[in-house]
Amino acid sequence: MVGSANLNIMIKAARKAGRSLVKDFREVENLQVSMKGAGDFVSRADIAAEEILKQELMGARPTYGWLGEEGGGEDGQDPTRRWIVDPLDGTTNFLHGLPHWAISIGLEHKGQIVAGVVFDAAKDEMFFAEKGAGAWMNDTRLRVSGRSRMIESIFATGIPFAGRADLPETLQDLARLMPACAGVRRWGAASLDLAYVAAGRYDGYWERRLKPWDLAAGLIIVREAGGFAHAIDENGDVVEDGNVIAANEAIFDSFAKVIRS
Repeated sequence: MVGSANLNIMIKAARKAGRSLVKDFREVENLQVSMKGAGDFVSRADIAAEEILKQELMGARPTYGWLGEEGGGEDGQDPTRRWIVDPLDGTTNFLHGLPHWAISIGLEHKGQIVAGVVFDAAKDEMFFAEKGAGAWMNDTRLRVSGRSRMIESIFATGIPFAGRADLPETLQDLARLMPACAGVRRWGAASLDLAYVAAGRYDGYWERRLKPWDLAAGLIIVREAGGFAHAIDENGDVVEDGNVIAANEAIFDSFAKVIRS
């Protein structure tokens, strides 16, 4: 798989930030014994990773805009292109020593996501896609699952925490979905939930109130792997609304019906 210059820049940046985070992750495991300080340490790791990504991406493409989870947004000289970056998706997992977190980099051109990279550095799984060139994990071409029966399918979601207002909605979703499927997973990293739909590991995924940097890279990876990814509100814009429903083509309609009802 030979990607464009931009995709190669994104992959290189993700690997560099990934090395830094893996080193910090090993340190977090040592910090588990004293809870005091682990949270601050992870915040620093997160900011350091964003700085690496910014140096690499903006260094290579200084005219592009930037939207990052930590540093916020900046307009570039080129108003049509921007990087959308989450340096550490799955912070709570990282803090608890759970090896399920990722770096997410999306490239937007004229309002459309044209390339995406989701790097699971702990497992060395690099998911990436470019418009029209398919989706990949390392050297393997990705395809969404072929399951067409809800009862054989597993779905992923994020369950709102710490008193977020959308908890009742999610509990209603679960009450409708769980009797109709083979299981629901909550693994705590939206970018990897999308990447796993693309890889056929999950049959579908839905979540509300996400941010652009949670979604940007994963959306194109799902679509390039032959999956559907849309807003929960049928007329909505996924990235702007932050409400997403993604699945393989065969199951999308039945799954969407459950979530949208």
